[in-house]
Amino acid sequence: MSTRDTLRTFIVDTFFVDDFADDDSFLRKGLIDSTGMMELVAFIETEFHIKLDDKELVPENLDSLSRVVAFVDRKQSLAKAS
Repeated sequence: MSTRDTLRTFIVDTFFVDDFADDDSFLRKGLIDSTGMMELVAFIETEFHIKLDDKELVPENLDSLSRVVAFVDRKQSLAKAS
């Protein structure tokens, strides 16, 4: 399963939303609230074996499915390069 599919499945199953585009803002569309964001972060860390720093917890990294996928891919690439 791809990173995108894994994340989409988690979001659909956890937050009971299934009608959203990859670029829809989670916060502006009301798909995921601030508590939900912490659940998403915990899932990312567990599922993809990456650690998120506090400075990375910003909308540019986490406020849409496409942004989360790009962020996870970047973090995994950096980890492999180390």
